[in-house]
Amino acid sequence: MNLEKILKVAVRGGASDIILKPGALPRFRFQGDIINLADGENVTDALMAEWISAIIPSHLKSKLQNLQDLDFAYTSALGGRFRVNLFRQKQGYAMVMRVINNHIRTMEELQLPKKLHSFAEEKRGLILVTGATGSGKSTTLASVIEKINSTKAAHILTIEDPIEFIFKEKKATINQREIGIDTESFPAALRSALRQNPDVILVGELRDKETTETALMAAETGHLVLSTLHTLDATESITRLMSYFPPHQHTSLRMMLSQTLKAIV
Repeated sequence: MNLEKILKVAVRGGASDIILKPGALPRFRFQGDIINLADGENVTDALMAEWISAIIPSHLKSKLQNLQDLDFAYTSALGGRFRVNLFRQKQGYAMVMRVINNHIRTMEELQLPKKLHSFAEEKRGLILVTGATGSGKSTTLASVIEKINSTKAAHILTIEDPIEFIFKEKKATINQREIGIDTESFPAALRSALRQNPDVILVGELRDKETTETALMAAETGHLVLSTLHTLDATESITRLMSYFPPHQHTSLRMMLSQTLKAIV
């Protein structure tokens, strides 16, 4: 089996994800349901190893043996772009490839409420887009960035793991940085960002205390910071952020959030 052909079938068929593991047929997720590749064959260990070697970025190859999972982006020979999670499991390595739409949908195309359009006009503060995996967090954030790109001569800095949507500059200047390639970590990139004169900072996800703390500092010092959380509502989002910090810092954190948090979507 040819990986590029499998990816082509997935993209043309409108799949959101491709699931690959040894001993099983390639599987696609279509509109929430998982189906097998028609006329496919079970993936062998050798084939899985070949595919991994073909798509894994060179800077991650040396880390593969020491890590349980890796995230990276892959652009196929046919032009499709995918967010890849490669992980260990009982039968060796498996991977899930999320299809990234090359077309960045506008806020109008997504039919987002008019209130959300005002986010692109904010000059400072923190805006969080929340939801379960596959709910459209990245797509929503990309539409906000594209709105700013189309309307403002701003400096936009994105910090992602990995980079998903590739933006083409319009009115804005856009610099996109990927964890592990362009910078060591989210906190390191955020600290550097404060010296890079951005107007807007996109942080892929607030994963920990240090990232959250630095993002809040950026929002507090006159930057518009956009990020995501894997939470289901505003209450859970605040609880998640609080959980990153020890109890004795909760009062100061609440104060920072009251001054910087503009919206939770």
